[in-house]
Amino acid sequence: MKTLIIDDEQPSREALRHYLGKYCPGVEVVGEAQSVETALEAIRKLQPELLFLDIEMPFGNGFDLLEKLPPDHKLEVVFVTAYEQYALRALRLSAAHYLLKPVDIDDLIGAVARVKERLGLREQGRVTRALLDNLKTGGQEAPKRLALPLIDGLEIITPEEIRYLEAADNFTSFHLTDGRKLLICRKLKFYDALLSVAGFCRIHRSTVVNLALVRRYHRGKGGSVTLEDGTELIVAAARKQALLEALV
Repeated sequence: MKTLIIDDEQPSREALRHYLGKYCPGVEVVGEAQSVETALEAIRKLQPELLFLDIEMPFGNGFDLLEKLPPDHKLEVVFVTAYEQYALRALRLSAAHYLLKPVDIDDLIGAVARVKERLGLREQGRVTRALLDNLKTGGQEAPKRLALPLIDGLEIITPEEIRYLEAADNFTSFHLTDGRKLLICRKLKFYDALLSVAGFCRIHRSTVVNLALVRRYHRGKGGSVTLEDGTELIVAAARKQALLEALV
């Protein structure tokens, strides 16, 4: 897998090249770049399949590079960052691969394994578009699109398409407005945090609901809510007050 390392700091590039050579068989580092402009030139000349892309660089960051790539590009990208919480949230929303500096070897091996699994699915351009959309909303604003990782690719949805989410052990079941149900390999806690700014509320240990689709609240110890399609969901007593405050 032809790989290009893009980072303005030479020690970081050297360390990553060493780790890839020692721990990631099948990865061939074909070049390095230290800025957006030199990276674009290296991509044109070397035709890599995978980029390790530092987010913070002088004279433009990693996201500036993405905006200059063709919208249907097939490059796999692993982002490398030391900070920027808003950027991390956008990466998570978009199902993008990322590593935190200093790079942990096990995390690096895992990221390369996920890239190998996804190569050939021709989905990376969609990840990039979702990522750039989410970055434009800012760190605490509602996401425009959510990229859900599936076995055979990605499902790109908007928050408005979600009726409710339901915990299923280490998975989350997405119940969509078109009647479909998607089982995603992420815990409910992960999506609860991401969607809390998009009008979603956790009403039970195992349930997060789209408040825009709630049509009725039924009194009780915790009570229950009825959605626009007639689905009734139980509300935990401990979460009743937060729900009622969010509804009014």
